[in-house]
Amino acid sequence: MRGRSGGAANTLEGMADSPVRMRPEIAALPAYKQGRQAVADGYKLSSNENPFGPLVEIVEAVARAEVNRYPDATGPALRAKLGGRFGVTAQQVHLGAGSVALLSQFLLAVCEPGSEVVYAWRSFEAYPGLVTVAGGTSVQVPLTAEARHDLDAMAAAVTDRTRAVIVCSPNNPTGPSVGAAEFERFMSRVPSDVLVLLDEAYVEFVRDADAVDGSRLIGRWPNLVMLRTFSKAWGLAGLRLGYAIGPEHILDAARAVAVPLSVTGQAQLAGLVALDHEDLLLARVADIVETRTRLVDGLRDLGFAVPDAQGNFVWLPLGERTAAADDVFHDHGVVVRAFPGDGLRISIGERESVEHVLKAAAAL
Repeated sequence: MRGRSGGAANTLEGMADSPVRMRPEIAALPAYKQGRQAVADGYKLSSNENPFGPLVEIVEAVARAEVNRYPDATGPALRAKLGGRFGVTAQQVHLGAGSVALLSQFLLAVCEPGSEVVYAWRSFEAYPGLVTVAGGTSVQVPLTAEARHDLDAMAAAVTDRTRAVIVCSPNNPTGPSVGAAEFERFMSRVPSDVLVLLDEAYVEFVRDADAVDGSRLIGRWPNLVMLRTFSKAWGLAGLRLGYAIGPEHILDAARAVAVPLSVTGQAQLAGLVALDHEDLLLARVADIVETRTRLVDGLRDLGFAVPDAQGNFVWLPLGERTAAADDVFHDHGVVVRAFPGDGLRISIGERESVEHVLKAAAAL
């Protein structure tokens, strides 16, 4: 048996230079890279996770799920509940394994060779890979000096090759939200045959009264889709559950390219229970926002130029100092997310983490 096992291993090793032909753009595409994982007796602030544990009611609901059975692929109960929440039909709600899965589906539905997708940069690091996998070409529009979307420049970047535009508000990883008035002006400039994806993964943490709110724009434009998630504010990151709201025919196209049965029964049940306990979960969000304010104030007192923080994270634009700063935080027991050459993103964690983050920041 040992000989057979070893022979199989050697055979697999010899297949590293397999002649199987890959799409060259995929072969050159780096895999999505998570931030550093937790350190012993430290704080993991690298993945924008909710620091609060799950509600007992959610744990009990997940435990009741029949894991030996396939879930209902359409998630009718949760879609109906979300539809009632936002004043739309269930057919105008689409579920996905996190909002990133939904992004992938919409891009697959609209992109073809030669098509372009416009988005701000730096923004969510998954965008470039999702566009490439869909067969499109990224058109990255630089952020403003305040780390905000430049919507005028993004509108100007739209051509007859553009199939989609992604607007991330609040912007991950830099923090600022897009203004409601500027978003409406932007939509008036984008052709109606170009899909606009409003990525609002962190919208529950927003305290800027002038920020765009996709829930107020439902039905305003035939090419607008709002994306949200249960991962952040609702504390269900490990269950992977997001939703999109928009015109039914656009959602149908996303449903057509979705991986079947990718939204588990556990996730659907957890989403239903979470919505039933919205007041408690949003009280936790308020606590995170309070911690965010303490952290931003402390970092600015140390002299750091922290952009407006509207998500559950803050951004330190450190440029070429980023990699070295990442090591300093790690040495202080704080795991953050480094974007080499640009800056560090620090998630808002437990209240007591603020002291440790500021101590590490002071060491810089």
